[in-house]
Amino acid sequence: MRKEFNVTGLCVPKKHYMVDLSKRLVQMKKMIDKGNYFVINRARQYGKTTTLAALAEYLKDEYRVIFMDFQTIGNAMYENEDSFSRAFAACFLEEFQTSGKICEDKRPLAEQVIKELETVLVEQNRPFYLMNLFRYLIAVCELSDRPLVLMIDEIDSAKNNQVFLDFLSQLRNYYLRRERKGTAAFHSVILAGVYDVKNLKRKLRTDEEHKMNSPWNIAVNFDMDMSFFKDEIAKMLGEYEADENTGMNIGDMAGLIYEETSGYPFLVCRLCKIMDEELPGTAEFKNRSEAWSKEGFLAAVRILVLEKNTLFDSLNHKLGDYPELERVISRMLFNGEQVIYNPDLEEIDIAMMFGFARREGAVVVIANRIFETRLYNRFLTSEEWKESDITQASFMDKNRFVVNGHLNMRRILEKFVLHFQEIYGDKDDKFVEEYGRIFFLLYLRPIINGTGNYYVEAQTRDKKRTDVIVDYHGEQFIIEMKLWHGKEYHERGEAQLADYLNIYNKQTGYLLSFNFNKKKETGVFERKIAGKRIIEAIV
Repeated sequence: MRKEFNVTGLCVPKKHYMVDLSKRLVQMKKMIDKGNYFVINRARQYGKTTTLAALAEYLKDEYRVIFMDFQTIGNAMYENEDSFSRAFAACFLEEFQTSGKICEDKRPLAEQVIKELETVLVEQNRPFYLMNLFRYLIAVCELSDRPLVLMIDEIDSAKNNQVFLDFLSQLRNYYLRRERKGTAAFHSVILAGVYDVKNLKRKLRTDEEHKMNSPWNIAVNFDMDMSFFKDEIAKMLGEYEADENTGMNIGDMAGLIYEETSGYPFLVCRLCKIMDEELPGTAEFKNRSEAWSKEGFLAAVRILVLEKNTLFDSLNHKLGDYPELERVISRMLFNGEQVIYNPDLEEIDIAMMFGFARREGAVVVIANRIFETRLYNRFLTSEEWKESDITQASFMDKNRFVVNGHLNMRRILEKFVLHFQEIYGDKDDKFVEEYGRIFFLLYLRPIINGTGNYYVEAQTRDKKRTDVIVDYHGEQFIIEMKLWHGKEYHERGEAQLADYLNIYNKQTGYLLSFNFNKKKETGVFERKIAGKRIIEAIV
């Protein structure tokens, strides 16, 4: 059976192309060997379930692993303590009985405990509380031939998790008894979900005292980077190339994928899947060899940023649920704000938890270019902007800017200057400073949408300078947008753009200056800077 790139559910090594998880499993086993309890909190479709399944397989000879998924149990289990305890016990019992054999010397007692538990679960008229549940769980821990490791996936899947928080409190109590008295308990407990316990409590409880008192303060930090690194992507592509012989440059392709996704597992695999399955056989890419090229990669990016999928749906829902998250992301994208990392700020905590952002040194940045482009598209097509005059002007002009398949960026800048002066020429400096760059993106997007890609270079985004990179039919355009802050700063910016063009191996760059000088001369001008051709538009 031909292997494929998987973006739905569990990845299976025999069926799917996967990155090598062995280094991660070794690190996680060290934590388990120490008897640690910990939580794996990562955004949606970040490979949590696949990692847990691989870890369970990796541990099976040394530990007895109980791997449970709360999403499969249903919301009914959370109605009260009795329903939770029964549902948990039934699922636990099924997993335990299929996780391995019981030693002969412990078999009679173990069978007695299991039979008693099965009888209790059948008797619906007898209340079955957490206290009763843990009496059986601890008995099983005592009778197991190997240390028991409990893994619970999708811990945040239910609408009402109060009873689960009480369950965590019981786990904590038995962990402390184990440390204090040496009594039986789970050797290690691993919880996985998007919300960590702190955020779960914030979402579900209203009283401040309960927010501060954690039932899970026994957990050690799990700070492992679960994103895919460039060399890991390259190794996965090497396995694919050995099967398909596309002739791709594996190192270059791995670099392109990593730069666009920052290693977000779903995005990595989705781009690969598009190039493997969706592009070959189209008018533009006749076969896989043509699809696994830079042009094929850019086409895959266009498809991905415009498609509707479960990950993007989840991100959109979170923006709707958390207005403070939408505000901070908008400031980062359009105002060039550098947001200092502070885990005590709720909006920063939420942005990191849901995968919108990542930490880069002391600041918070958008997680990857795919998310950034998707977020720009969302904001630029929101009710606030989609009917803007500058967007309407772009739709009227868009057919004038492509000649024989080539994008004429100079002509775009010329028309933008005319429209901007016509529509916003009487606005004050503060208005232009706050919205000028938004207006250019509003004008640019309809022109390239569906045919080209654009992204904003995170390293140059600040209040004074933003670089936009446009890819159109294999051609790349570097456009620097600057606010006027005096002649000396402006000349320094021109030199920076020339240096930036060297990095991209380009001879021509574009500079869009929002100049607040009343005596300015608007229009489009051309000059040579450090041997580079700079086309500057001034508004």
